[in-house]
Amino acid sequence: MALEQLVQRLNAVFQCTEEIMHQDIIPLCAADIEDQLKKQFAYLSGGRGEDGCPVITFPDYPAFSDIPEKEFQNVLTYLTSIPSLQDAGIGFILVIDRRQDKWTSVKASILRIAASFPGNLQLVLVLRPTGFIHRTLSDLAFKFNRDEFKMKIIMLGSVTELHGYIDKTQLTEDLGGTLDYCHNRWLSHRTAIESFALMVKQTAQMLQSFGTDLAETELPNDVQSTSFLLAAHSEKKDKMKEDLRLALKQGRDILESNRKPVTENPDCKLNQDQLDNQTTVERLLAQLDETEIAFDEFWAKHQQKLEQCVQLRKFEQTFREVKAALSLVSERLSAFTDVGNSCSHVEHILKDFANFEEKSRESLEEARVLASQGNQLVQNNHYAVDSILPKCNELHHLCDAFATETEKRRGRLNKSLELHSLLEKSMRWCDEGIYLLASQPVDKCQSQDGAESALQEIEKFLDTGGDNKIKELNKVYQLYEPILNQDLMEHVQKVFQKQESMEEMFQKRQVSLKKLAAKQMRPVQPVAPRPEVFVKSPCVSPGLRRGSNYVSNTEDNMLRRMNYRRLKSEMNEIRQSRGGSVMDDEENLAVLRSHVINELIETERAYVEELLCVLEGYAAEMENPLMMHLISPGLLNKKDILFGNMEEIYHFHNRIFLKELENYIEYPELVGRCFLERMEDFQIYEKYCQNKPRSESLWRQFSDSAFFQECQRKLDHKLSLDSYLLKPVQRITKYQLLLKEMLKYSKNCEGAEDLQEALTSILGILKAVNDSMHQIAITGYDGNLNELGKLLMQGSFSVWTDHKKGHSKVKDLARFKPMQRHLFLHEKAVLFCKKREENGEGYEKAPSYSYKHSLNMTAVGITENAKGDSKKFEIWYNAREEVYIIQAPTPEIKATWVNEIRKVLTSQLQACREASQHRTLEQTHSLPIPASTCTSPSRNQGRTVKLEERKTDPTSPEGCVTSVAPKYPEKGKASPTSPDKKAKRHEVKSDPTPFGLRGWAKTSHSLDVSEENDGWSSAEDPLNSSDAEEEEGEGGGEMKLNPGKYTVVTDYEKRGSEDLAVKSGDLVQLIREGEDRLWYVKNLSTGKEGLVPANNLLMLIGNSKSAQSLSSSESGTGCSTLSSSSSYNESCNAGSTSF
Repeated sequence: MALEQLVQRLNAVFQCTEEIMHQDIIPLCAADIEDQLKKQFAYLSGGRGEDGCPVITFPDYPAFSDIPEKEFQNVLTYLTSIPSLQDAGIGFILVIDRRQDKWTSVKASILRIAASFPGNLQLVLVLRPTGFIHRTLSDLAFKFNRDEFKMKIIMLGSVTELHGYIDKTQLTEDLGGTLDYCHNRWLSHRTAIESFALMVKQTAQMLQSFGTDLAETELPNDVQSTSFLLAAHSEKKDKMKEDLRLALKQGRDILESNRKPVTENPDCKLNQDQLDNQTTVERLLAQLDETEIAFDEFWAKHQQKLEQCVQLRKFEQTFREVKAALSLVSERLSAFTDVGNSCSHVEHILKDFANFEEKSRESLEEARVLASQGNQLVQNNHYAVDSILPKCNELHHLCDAFATETEKRRGRLNKSLELHSLLEKSMRWCDEGIYLLASQPVDKCQSQDGAESALQEIEKFLDTGGDNKIKELNKVYQLYEPILNQDLMEHVQKVFQKQESMEEMFQKRQVSLKKLAAKQMRPVQPVAPRPEVFVKSPCVSPGLRRGSNYVSNTEDNMLRRMNYRRLKSEMNEIRQSRGGSVMDDEENLAVLRSHVINELIETERAYVEELLCVLEGYAAEMENPLMMHLISPGLLNKKDILFGNMEEIYHFHNRIFLKELENYIEYPELVGRCFLERMEDFQIYEKYCQNKPRSESLWRQFSDSAFFQECQRKLDHKLSLDSYLLKPVQRITKYQLLLKEMLKYSKNCEGAEDLQEALTSILGILKAVNDSMHQIAITGYDGNLNELGKLLMQGSFSVWTDHKKGHSKVKDLARFKPMQRHLFLHEKAVLFCKKREENGEGYEKAPSYSYKHSLNMTAVGITENAKGDSKKFEIWYNAREEVYIIQAPTPEIKATWVNEIRKVLTSQLQACREASQHRTLEQTHSLPIPASTCTSPSRNQGRTVKLEERKTDPTSPEGCVTSVAPKYPEKGKASPTSPDKKAKRHEVKSDPTPFGLRGWAKTSHSLDVSEENDGWSSAEDPLNSSDAEEEEGEGGGEMKLNPGKYTVVTDYEKRGSEDLAVKSGDLVQLIREGEDRLWYVKNLSTGKEGLVPANNLLMLIGNSKSAQSLSSSESGTGCSTLSSSSSYNESCNAGSTSF
């Protein structure tokens, strides 16, 4: 029911109530004049006359004349308002009892009543005084004053006469009647009835006001406020209902009280007033019931509206959430633009897409359920149909649009998978073709049958290309046009070009084999087959799987490498046996280089993707508030420890190195330049590896954390995080293998030198990383290790001590009991440490090194061979005050250490020479030039033997260092071993200002001490060598002929008929000196003789009885020198020749 209807019903209740209580005529209530009514100078007993006129009785009341007029008027007005309008309209009968009064008082009372009576008077019955005199007087006076009263008055002498006018049953007992009347009871009933009527009226007013408030209340816009409003209104409604219940109870109680006499005595009959009261209460109860019904109907509709409002607000709120979720999944769907770059990549994207569909299905289901709920609200006649229906239609539209777009994206990915499958089949077919060409036996192809058999193999293979190769490029473009982007189109073109190149190679091979089959070739010496059995690789070349996350096992790698080696070997054999063209050989090498560069780039892409996966799937999640509850307290704020500088590594490879590598895909032989240009950036791996022990320790503590398990589940990784944290360490070691492979197939190419230098630099970084891992484990050193310069070498040795000072027993013990020490060679000092193994697992088991003592390189000297052992050498200190006999695990390790120490000492000496030359030049410009005191050729014009920097051979065991050929440049020219275009990476860079610079003499000579394979001889006395052997010219003169044994330091290919081909490390015996700086020598290993350039030889200074030593110890004036004998030291100190 609407508010207007409720108000109309309640207004009718108000009107009816006022009519019942005559409030519209006489607004008086018994409660208002209760005290006046209690005086009982007039009352309405409920009796009726013969025609039903109400009887008002005025009992004998002595103080009648003293009643105030206002009170008198109120009582008469109230009493006349009680009977019904119909009864009151007939007229009232007044019974005035004045039997005990005087006539004068009777007259005054009659006149007062006649003047003040508000109702219609039908008859006035007066019981005159009973005294004789007063009765007689009243009779006479009444006759004379009848006209004065202006109303029908009957004077009665007794009650009996009264009964003649009014039946005794309608009169009270004091008037001789039988009517049961109690004034107090009557007053109580009247008060209760009127109070009940007032309650009914007030209740109706409250309901009307409450209904108006409910109707005028503005509905909130959110679920919570609407729910609160519904609860508040329900609470008020319950209070209203409680008031109604109390009013009804009160009315029923009054009605029951009114019926009580009849209930107690069935023979008792109620008088008319009691019946009227009963009727009044019943009518009031009926009005109250109607009021309650009207309110209930109104409340039902209002409650329904509020409940529908709550439903609407919930619908709207859920609609906003569902729409936001649909927008999010639509945004994520729009991010699936990548069509992949390989089959595995597309399969991975499809898998991610399937996971995305699974996750988005929940949002779609919520949208459909919400649309169904909205439609149900519309069917239930919701008041906001115009708002709900458009939202339901929008949800249906969004779901349909998402489903359509999802199908479209899946179709694109399926198309991409189909295309990449075709491309990979084509590439696999090309690879198999290349391996087929490489695997055809050379000796069998020389015969007619063998050539025909090879032709059949080729034709049979070409027949398999129908389903495997790309037939028409334009059709491919048309069929897959919706998914072709620039990169994919280029990839299709490259695959097609590769296919055409492979088919061209087959055509050339077919032409050659057809010639062999048609013409019998002259017999040739068969090449012995290799011991390994060639197996065709079942795997696709890694370089041709773009973006593949395929990981080959060890056997696959070995097989692939064997195929590379076999292919190159077969090409060499074909060229030698058949005189094949250089062009064909170079094409095959180009294919192999393409394999290597493709493998390098593809593994680099996979590496970058793995790093990104770890950073997004693990590192970023450690700061995700939604994942915080899974992170153990010990892991909080430990991201930098766990992941180190992986993010820095990722940015370097993703933003810089990978893009630069891709620029060399067409020029694989030049990729060494890419490494050289970015070699300094690879230093970031040293920081990562140094942090690895801490990362590993942290991982071991929390590897079972629910956080890591949840991240691994989300990423769908089969391996745990620690496997991916090892990827940077594995990657930096992978580069040197790929560079070796590329260098093997690029020796005659333009970039071979850069490849060799890049390989050397990468190996240097690996060594630096390895050394730094040991260096950070040093404990007990008080100073700063960084102040000792760059760490050059580290390793474990057996050490004996032989000091001049000290107890003789200590010397004796030192000879027999070696100490196990771990040595760290820095540019400025060598540290002796004791290795201590730690308990634990993994990196926690890494050893630590307790610092014992150190030697300053300014006072260190070396003796290459000691005690006749090829694995021993001496490090002595302060002119052999302290001697340390060092035994290496192998002779190669010993040679590496000796060479490295020699480099340090030589670099210090060279720096001092340059400083001395600078000072000499300053003196020359500022002072007159003195006459030379040493102009003898024996003193000043000798040979200069320059110590060259050794380069690490990547193929030598244990990182063994080999020598580079010494060059003898003319005066003013740079050494050819020094790069003139770009600086060498990771070479030893000592402080250019040596220790003790001010103590260096103006004159200094150097003797180059070169490495030999057998080591130096051991002796206690210094070597005494002639001046002729030690002289040098300032311009670097020619090498003097010195009979003896020499070591070849660089390879030399045979160029003339008299030349001798030698390799680095060969031992030769000088026979005679030839022309043009060529010496005639005999190779002691093979017994062959021939001419070799003198610059390729380095004399062995080991045939003398005395040992040779190298030092930079302070001598004479305290300068650092490089010495070969004590006499040489003296000559250095005494000489005056300046550099």
